[in-house]
Amino acid sequence: MHKPDHITADQMIDNLYADAGVWQLNTGEEKIHPRQVSGRWQRLKWLTSSVWLLYFLGPYLRWGDRQAVLFDLPAQKFHLFSITILPQDLWLLALVLLFFAILLAVVTALVGRVFCGFFCFQTVWTDLYIRIEAWLEGPPRQRAQLDKAPWDIYKLRIKLLKHSLWLMIALLTGISFVAWFMDARELWLGFFSADLPLEAWVTIALFLAGTYTLAGFMREQTCLWLCPYSRIQGVMVDSSTLLPTYDTKRGEPRGRLNRESISDLGDCIDCNLCVAVCPTGVDIRQGQQQGCITCALCIDACDGVMDKIGRPKGLIRYESLNGLLGEKSPAWFQQPRIWAYLLIITLSAAGTIYGISTLDTLDLKVIQHRQPMYVLESDGSVRNRYQLKILNKHNQSARGILKIDGPEGMRLQGADDPIELKASGLTVHELFIRMPREQLLSDSVKLRFHVITLGAPVMKASREGLFIGPANVAQ
Repeated sequence: MHKPDHITADQMIDNLYADAGVWQLNTGEEKIHPRQVSGRWQRLKWLTSSVWLLYFLGPYLRWGDRQAVLFDLPAQKFHLFSITILPQDLWLLALVLLFFAILLAVVTALVGRVFCGFFCFQTVWTDLYIRIEAWLEGPPRQRAQLDKAPWDIYKLRIKLLKHSLWLMIALLTGISFVAWFMDARELWLGFFSADLPLEAWVTIALFLAGTYTLAGFMREQTCLWLCPYSRIQGVMVDSSTLLPTYDTKRGEPRGRLNRESISDLGDCIDCNLCVAVCPTGVDIRQGQQQGCITCALCIDACDGVMDKIGRPKGLIRYESLNGLLGEKSPAWFQQPRIWAYLLIITLSAAGTIYGISTLDTLDLKVIQHRQPMYVLESDGSVRNRYQLKILNKHNQSARGILKIDGPEGMRLQGADDPIELKASGLTVHELFIRMPREQLLSDSVKLRFHVITLGAPVMKASREGLFIGPANVAQ
């Protein structure tokens, strides 16, 4: 088989990318049994997947007498080690979400859907389920034969064991999720004693069913039809984005390896191992496809074959379309959109750090009663009524004293004794202020309210307020 002289390699690539009809997109007609492969990308894939161990182990970290990280929704508190974030500070969560959303955009623009291939929970859980399936049922061909075989004791035993392990992982996934929202110790005690809130049971059941179905049965179909990120990320790549790519110039024309035709063929020996290891069943040699999650397992498979036949690695490699065509791609710092992304990331990170570092452990709000605005006392003084809302974000209760800066002669009622401030909670306190008429030179006087805790740690909070009286009362 000879390479035609009248067709250039660039024309071959153009034809290859134009021929979308040869895309291999498994829409669920048959189950994909990917072959296991070893290599540097597979090792990296398992290393990045291990990040999800934090999902299972994180809730069991303790900080003092409570869980280190806890989203306490009933109490409307978010505990992060020594920091307690209340609903008033949820703007920090918005900045964190913005940071990771734009970070995903930067990564996608530079190296494609590596989140899908290396970090996505659907990919990680599916890989784990397939590993269990391969461990129990054998290599792909044997698994396919077992699926088609009639039911007998052996098949029933293998399938029952596999699905039991799948369900155990799905159940643990649901329990681990709930453990981020309630104390893990209480969760397990309540689970084994069947004494959990209805919301916890429903959440565990949904995660059990979802994990078991999506990772065990739908697998790559979840990425193709249900996941919005695959569609969003797919339109964010361009000709300079690095993606797993088949080098058509070097690989074509492909053919089976034999002594007679070895000099007339490209480096691709048409072994189809790159297809066999793909978890979504696509053929990378047909160009970029919707089903490709850039997991790079095809690179490991092809490099292994190249080693065996004594040819250079890299027939399939991370490469941009520009690089494949022999054109130079702009460096990342020469791309305006990358700088725009980095600016947003920097601002969101700086805002988050600033917000956490300046997060007050004590917050004070002063609410003046409007009905009535003021009261004229029998001695001629003017009285205002205030409601103080003191938010103690510390996880320990405290005692605080009130101080008000204002004109001389001002008298306070309700500020003589220390106030008990609830731990990680809101304390409401009523306060009356009386002002002599001669000190009220206008219809409003500025005051400054202070609350200071007694003992360690000392916490302070201040807020401005107004004292209201009748206009021109001193005239």
